[in-house]
Amino acid sequence: MITKGYLSGLSHEEKDAIILRQAHEIEKLKVQIQELSDALEKLIKPKKTSKNSSAPPSNDQKENRPEKEKRVRKKRLGRGFSRALHANPHETKDIKLEECACGAELPGSQTVYQEFDHIDIPALEAKVTRYRLHKAKCPHCKKRNYAPAPEGIDAYTPFGPGIQHLLFYQRYSHFLSYARLKGFCSDVLKFDLSEGAIANLLKRCKGKIDTKVEEYKGVIRQSSIVESDETSARVNGKNWWEWVFHNDDVAFHVIRPSRSAQVVKDVLGGHQPDYWSSDLYSAQRGHGKKWQICLAHQLRDCQFAIEEGDTAFSNAMRKLFLKAIALGKRRSTVKPSTIKSYQQKLDRELTEILGKVRPLSPSGENLRCRYLKDRDSLFTFLENPALEPTNNRSERSLRTSVIFRKVTNGFRSDWGTELFAGVRSVIDTGLRRNMNPYQALKEALQAN
Repeated sequence: MITKGYLSGLSHEEKDAIILRQAHEIEKLKVQIQELSDALEKLIKPKKTSKNSSAPPSNDQKENRPEKEKRVRKKRLGRGFSRALHANPHETKDIKLEECACGAELPGSQTVYQEFDHIDIPALEAKVTRYRLHKAKCPHCKKRNYAPAPEGIDAYTPFGPGIQHLLFYQRYSHFLSYARLKGFCSDVLKFDLSEGAIANLLKRCKGKIDTKVEEYKGVIRQSSIVESDETSARVNGKNWWEWVFHNDDVAFHVIRPSRSAQVVKDVLGGHQPDYWSSDLYSAQRGHGKKWQICLAHQLRDCQFAIEEGDTAFSNAMRKLFLKAIALGKRRSTVKPSTIKSYQQKLDRELTEILGKVRPLSPSGENLRCRYLKDRDSLFTFLENPALEPTNNRSERSLRTSVIFRKVTNGFRSDWGTELFAGVRSVIDTGLRRNMNPYQALKEALQAN
């Protein structure tokens, strides 16, 4: 132990050595304290998940599902039929009795006591029709005459529209690879089709899809409301981006190597919609006369700040956003004057929160700066009943593309990239017009 008496008996050189040694030990302790502080901060700081950030749900750590108690099912008396009858049966057969068990003849006027549907499909097998085109030489003028192929039949394209529709549907709605499509044709439809032939078939139909896509782009360039989002894509081993631009009428997808605002400008072609809905990504800003910020993203950001310790500002903003979203769901049942009154009330509450409630964490302070800057774009959706408070519909439009990317690991050709974006545009637009994916693809491929 170093005491005053011990130090008084030391020379200046010995005291300097002690001071230097202690200074070195102090620096080592400072480094250790900083490392422990950083480790403690990581333990205390909440982890970003899909519930408090924009991280995908696939990154969340799944908890074990608790075991459910087994319910004792009541025993049914007799056989029950719970399935609803088909709206348009292809055939109806009446089963009548001719005689009683005692042998007596029964009357012809009988009543139905039960009806049910029997559903099955005929044997799946491609129908192959061989056309033989004949030629003949005119005995008068000696000219050779050749019989043309029937109208609608291409002698150099053996696969008809039914095969095209089915392969498009299986490829882009159920993500079957070329190898699996080849196996499906061989095993189920009973005809051989190579992977190269499948690719050529899809490529030949690209022009029909492109025609519909140009139609959708024209609608977007005249729309009053446009919602947008983007997600990553893989093209030839490089990171590209898939963008979606849509509203209640159409959806338009493009895949580009850039995530910049220039993509939006190229799609809009100088058009400025009245309302633009998106997240806070910088390339999504400034494209509409008015902007609706996605409140679903803000709810997640507020939740992260709350978990970080900001139980004041972020919690108040989260409650305000939930109140606004609930009001948005009731717009169809509330008078416009009442909506206006609620909108003014929300704005007053927002002013009070931004002015009086202080954040208690760095994330909360960042949110406060964000809302002070973009407060005019938080509740724009209350001005137009067709505008949504969240951008969830854009995320749903891109979700299928994310699944396709994970299943196929991306695209290997430019034409395949463009075709996929076009097909997604056709299917998404079809859903908005109450058509299932098969119907939407069939309509697009038959249009020309």
